[in-house]
Amino acid sequence: MKRNIQKEVKKKYGSIAAGSGSCCGSAKPDCCGSAPSAEELSASVGYSAADLTVIPEGANLGLGCGNPVALASLRAGETVLDLGSGGGIDCFLAARRVGPEGRVIGVDMTEEMIGLARENAAKSGLKNVEFRHGEIENLPLQDNSVDAAISNCVINLSPDKERVFREVYRVLKPGGRLMVSDIVLDGELSQRVRKSTAAYTGCIGGALPRAEYLVAMTKAGFTEVEIVAESGVPVDLWADFPEEASTLSRQKIKTALAAIASVKVSARK
Repeated sequence: MKRNIQKEVKKKYGSIAAGSGSCCGSAKPDCCGSAPSAEELSASVGYSAADLTVIPEGANLGLGCGNPVALASLRAGETVLDLGSGGGIDCFLAARRVGPEGRVIGVDMTEEMIGLARENAAKSGLKNVEFRHGEIENLPLQDNSVDAAISNCVINLSPDKERVFREVYRVLKPGGRLMVSDIVLDGELSQRVRKSTAAYTGCIGGALPRAEYLVAMTKAGFTEVEIVAESGVPVDLWADFPEEASTLSRQKIKTALAAIASVKVSARK
């Protein structure tokens, strides 16, 4: 089951990286109704105009549910890990925060995303950012090797979230910090939505209840676990899941979106 979920997630996000998909997981340009741009999507979840100006073209895919870099208090010279780095938007913003003596490592399990991010890195001219192919459940980093970890709307896609948090704890240095923007449940999802592949790859079906998400972080060893900001999900800008149109109506998707929230969570090792 877990491998099937990962396969579907890789398929969807590989398609997006290749330019044949969108936030809705469809090649149709009108799959999101009015088809908001990546810039509109990113602005709606907390990226400033300045943020979107300094990143290389192609780095912003409009896939986030927050701006973790803005809340992570990154410092010059630090080593930063981005889990599920996608096209690299948060890595490039973090690289500017930590400066040339710092280092940013993006990890993504999708080959197409890694290829796209490396192309974007070449365009950026930044020498302190790199991208590694790997699963966030099995991070390709040494123990106690990073000062801070960030993630943006990715951990909810993992079928084993507790393992993800244990892995992040492992690679953080003592005193290291985690700042996550992610989706959690504040209501019930129907079984139909829960079983929908499109709802899962669209960051809804795999979301944990809020309290369970925080407990998973604590069980991994993290302390000072705290929700530092939160917001509802901009329904009109999120996915319509056209590939599930026969079983999930637009109203059912809106109902599901109303049951979730975007939270920004900080924690410390």
